Amino acid sequence: MGGGYPSTELRELSDVRVFDYVDFITLDDGERPIMQILDYLKGQIPTESLVRTFINDSEKVKYINNSSLKNYSHGEIGTPDYSNLLLGKYLSVIEVANPMHRLWSDGRWNKLTLAHGCYWHRCTFCDTSLDYIKRYDATQISTIVDRIEKIIYQTGETGFHFVDEAAPPALLTDLAIELINRKINISWWTNIRFEAGFTANLAQLLSASGCIAISGGIEVASDRLLKLINKGVNLKTVSKSTQSFRDAGIMVHAYLMYGFPTQTEQETIDSLEVVRQLFDYELINSAYWHLFSATVHSPVGKNPNNFNIELPKGQKGTFANNDLLHIDKTTSHEKFGKGLNKAVYNFMHDIGFDFDMQEWFDFTIPETTVDTQLVETYLQIEEKSDTEKLNHKLAYVGELPILKKQKRKSQLTFYTKTNTIKIRDEEFVVQWIYKLLERLKGNVLVIKLSDLSESFEEKTDRPFNLFLQSSNWQKLRGVGLLLVK
Repeated sequence: MGGGYPSTELRELSDVRVFDYVDFITLDDGERPIMQILDYLKGQIPTESLVRTFINDSEKVKYINNSSLKNYSHGEIGTPDYSNLLLGKYLSVIEVANPMHRLWSDGRWNKLTLAHGCYWHRCTFCDTSLDYIKRYDATQISTIVDRIEKIIYQTGETGFHFVDEAAPPALLTDLAIELINRKINISWWTNIRFEAGFTANLAQLLSASGCIAISGGIEVASDRLLKLINKGVNLKTVSKSTQSFRDAGIMVHAYLMYGFPTQTEQETIDSLEVVRQLFDYELINSAYWHLFSATVHSPVGKNPNNFNIELPKGQKGTFANNDLLHIDKTTSHEKFGKGLNKAVYNFMHDIGFDFDMQEWFDFTIPETTVDTQLVETYLQIEEKSDTEKLNHKLAYVGELPILKKQKRKSQLTFYTKTNTIKIRDEEFVVQWIYKLLERLKGNVLVIKLSDLSESFEEKTDRPFNLFLQSSNWQKLRGVGLLLVK
């Protein structure tokens, strides 16, 4: 037995009875331990050569770790083999009326990891001391897409759930480029952090590569508590990044938390108000509240005094050890659970945005102190102009336009899903635009915006910076010409 549960819960196992049901329990990455177990079963190595493995040794639990053997890198682990699964016999189940939860259970997705671990690995509630989170290991994106192609061949299915702890913007950018350039058509979703790197243009690029949904932790929607959590984001970046996904047609699921150490009743209600606004502006489509739990392997669990909580003694067991009872004298957080879940359930169904917060709770709560226009204020913050993005790279995810020469000027006609857009200009300008789009259709993100200046001015005898401010340039941006950092 191995995987997430043993690696998190069973690291201090001492109850031998579990070996009535299993022969070995391994921790962390399973490839090296399993290879050693196979060699052991063949009689080729002694038990002392096992790696991160619990065994039953004369009715006592024994942990063996030959640490001289290194883990396989993410680039070495190979492609999962799903070819013998009876895929047609899996049941599709809709357990709750939550659009993101439906993705997990209604239908089947090929599972694949883009990168090992979490590139951020600093959140104070998270098990950041464990290898599967703290050790970030990515490989070449071409290797990952090779694996995607192999799995499609095995299963005949093109839906992928990338099960990363959190996929960074740079990695997803590379993934989207590779999928588009290799003309691989899949649908996919993954977990992210709501950081500033997820711009409107990047979200459109991800959508063009097949991204249909993302999930991420907003946790406590309070800037003070996000700082205490060390999330590395704030309400502004949450609002702007979710706006990017919304505008690109990508569904957003938010993990929400209440009861983080020192969180006051006021902050809980204020957090709910922010969540209400996020739903109201359709920045998130589904969400779920989790009551905070201190864990053995997290910074909170390891340093409770830093978070003004107490951990009662005598909690260590003989089997699973992870969740810790903790005492937070700030308030009784548990009482908020029913009301928070009731509110979010209604928000997901576009109900209750104009309700008084008191409607959700059966006890008296404080009025929110959050400005009802807070999220809108963040949404109105404009991005840099294109003249300030000369180091960004170009991508074109639209269809090639129809080029038509007219008497005095030429015209490009773009047909989008909702509109017909026309660009009319001097023939040499229109020809320059068309050739650029042709080039970008074959190779995404190989040209920097600054690289275009010389050729544009040479062909058109016009200042490039003025072209970037023109209505024709804005039309190009509207039909799929993207700038990605």
